[in-house]
This record gives sequence, structure tokens and C-alpha cells, in this order.
Amino acid sequence: MRSAILVAPQGVEQSELTSPLRALTEAGAHPQVVAPLPGTVLAYNYLEPGDTFPVDVTLDEASAADFDLLVLPGGVPNSDALRLHQGAVDFVRAFFAAGKPVAAICHGPWQLVEADAVRGRTVTSWPSLRTDLRNAGATWMDEQVRVCTNGPNTLITSRMPADLDAFNGAVLDEMSART
Repeated sequence: MRSAILVAPQGVEQSELTSPLRALTEAGAHPQVVAPLPGTVLAYNYLEPGDTFPVDVTLDEASAADFDLLVLPGGVPNSDALRLHQGAVDFVRAFFAAGKPVAAICHGPWQLVEADAVRGRTVTSWPSLRTDLRNAGATWMDEQVRVCTNGPNTLITSRMPADLDAFNGAVLDEMSART
């Protein structure tokens, strides 16, 4: 199973990139870091710069048809930059149009709002996104992880880095259900 992890050139929350990347790799998936620009991305540990990670494929080269699953890590600068990047928004929309699973954690659901992909869905996120998600037509819940199948695909959302074990577990459960 090939999975895309969509990130901006900088500002992705490091644990929200590395933990799903590691979980997917250990489960035998083939995750790829997808970003608007080639080279590397700079992750953050909250507000402090973290490590850099190689970009496997750019948005210009990527197609939802090439992947089975999309992961949207958070990080305020990361999610804010991606929701303003039309190519990233179109990439997210393509997963929903194809009925492929999408998993978003922390501030990652901002991209779902921009893609108009949460209307009628039940989701969770970092608490400050609650109003944005409700205004976009979602039902927001304060839960560690939420798996919503009320729509064209499975949508997995989670609140924060402390919930990564539950988030990764839900992603891996969805992956194994599809193989």
C-alpha cells in the first residue's frame, strides 16, 4: 500500500510526520513525503525548528491515483501554508473524489476545511479548529481519534501529538482492512 504524507516546505509538527511515517513503514506500507517543492522540509517541535526530511515527490509530480491513503500531519505553519496552496487543496480533494482514506491530525483538518471535505462528517482536531470545522459543516467531537465512514471515504482525525498511538492504530486498521 502506498501512502502520501502531505507537508509544506516548513512547519510540519515533527512527531506528527515521523510517527505515522514509522508506523506505516513498519506495517509494510510505502509512505512518501509529498510537498510543493523538491529538496527537504523543515519540521518543528512546537515552535522550535527540528530536523529536515527529504521530499520524495512534489505535488506537481504526485497524483492521488498513485496512492492508497493520504496522511495530513499538523503544525500551524504547515497546515496554514497548505490550505493556501491550490495544488495541495486539489490533491486532498482528489482523495475524497476517489473514495480513498484520509487521515488528519491536530491542525491537519484545516486542509479538509479548505477542500470542502468535512460537510456532514464527524471529526476531531486541535481544539482551536472546532469553530472552523463546525462552520464548514462538520460535527466536532473532543476525542482522541475519530473514524468517520459517513461519506465517500474513511476519514480519520485526531487531536494532538499525545494521541498519535490511537491515530496510528486507526490508520493501520484502515490500511489492513483494504489489503
